Amino acid sequence: MAMKIGNEPFKERVSSGLGDSFMRGAVSSAQERLRNGRLKAAEDLGDWEEWRKLGEEIRSHTIENLDYYLELLSENVANRGGHVFFAETPEEANDYITNVIKNKKGKKVVKSKSMVTEEINMNEALEKAGCEVVESDLGEWILQVDDHDPPSHIVAPALHKNKEQIRDVFKNKLGYDKSEKPEELALFAREKLREEFLQADIGITGCNFAIAESGTISLVTNEGNARMVTTVPKTQITVMGMERIVPTWEEMEVLVSLLTRAAVGQKLTSYITALTGPKQEGEVDGPEEFHLVIVDNGRSKILGTAFQSILHCIRCAACINVCPVYRHVGGHSYGSIYPGPVGAVLSPLLGGYEEYKELPYASTLCAACTEACPVKIPLHEHLLRHRQEIVEKEGKAPVFENLSMKAFSMGSASPVMYNIGSKLAPTTLAPFTKDDKISNGPGPLKNWTEIRDFPAPKKDRFRDWYKNRKKEGNEDDYR
Repeated sequence: MAMKIGNEPFKERVSSGLGDSFMRGAVSSAQERLRNGRLKAAEDLGDWEEWRKLGEEIRSHTIENLDYYLELLSENVANRGGHVFFAETPEEANDYITNVIKNKKGKKVVKSKSMVTEEINMNEALEKAGCEVVESDLGEWILQVDDHDPPSHIVAPALHKNKEQIRDVFKNKLGYDKSEKPEELALFAREKLREEFLQADIGITGCNFAIAESGTISLVTNEGNARMVTTVPKTQITVMGMERIVPTWEEMEVLVSLLTRAAVGQKLTSYITALTGPKQEGEVDGPEEFHLVIVDNGRSKILGTAFQSILHCIRCAACINVCPVYRHVGGHSYGSIYPGPVGAVLSPLLGGYEEYKELPYASTLCAACTEACPVKIPLHEHLLRHRQEIVEKEGKAPVFENLSMKAFSMGSASPVMYNIGSKLAPTTLAPFTKDDKISNGPGPLKNWTEIRDFPAPKKDRFRDWYKNRKKEGNEDDYR
């Protein structure tokens, strides 16, 4: 499966994340910093809730009229001399991109950060076809040099590494001989990547927002690498998820204002790049050939369903930056290149419940993600809806859980059975009880009691106590 990372079972991934003290510390620190930055930037903007409402309206209108705006975008890209390809599957997208590169006799590809290319596993497909693919985003490049370590965060892919680890990666893989100072590490990376830009035959980017009215592709970055990717190589390929589109420049400006504040707490990032097709007559910079690959990969199946609003996502990661589950287990635990609450909703839709049925349960349902989302996606409601579908429609609830729920239903529906069950509970759980607490529970209590105590059932039940009070003539005290 294209967007899957790792082959370990979910519980093993979670256990690994819980055991990585450095990662947990790094994530906690980053979450706090990014969250505080978002709150400050939102306060500076004015009425943040009105902006969120406007963002929700823009995304809702666009997705409800997606076919119209995609056709308009396609026409305007073509009118400017660009080529548009609609890919239903990752394989179709990768085949098209590979053929473009082969036709141009390209050997080296330099690319800017793109989640959708991670989703379709583009790098691996191109490498199998004989291409060298170089990531130019600093975080992505560090992970690529480090034996293709997958990203753990949508905005900050190398969040799980510290500067000492990065120094060691550069030293072991690239012969770096300086310190772990960020300035020296960044300078080394800049010098190495500059050579790659100048040697590249093909440039590949993602897309933050495509502007339908003009056929423009916009990129929101902080490093300037995307401008090099789109300026130096003679052929540019942009890969975008089919929902990453806005009607006009006006809506693009609103969503960029929300994106930069929600993602990293900035009023504006260092670079907002807008590209409209290949270089025109009289223009100095830009590619000679431009291709836009629009990826479906299951998105069209979400349209018209109760989950449609997940397509409103602008990939800011604000939900990830407030999620208490992500804070403890990290991004790799999700087994998908989309981690956190957005990943727990989106991954099962794109990849299926068979692969990602655990993710909707990796949530406290505290709704912090919904509150943080700049376009008001009801993420916690979608997680609940997933759980409902997993049990009722898919029948994929664990066998023990099914049996437990059926037993509880039978016991609680009958007064006689409930009475018997409540009397037997203290005796049944006695082997696991110490000091009125269960610290190593059986069955569904096991995961709970590994990290917290569960109160043991009392031998003296409330109904027995109340019955005795009535006999003693004291029931008036409790009316």
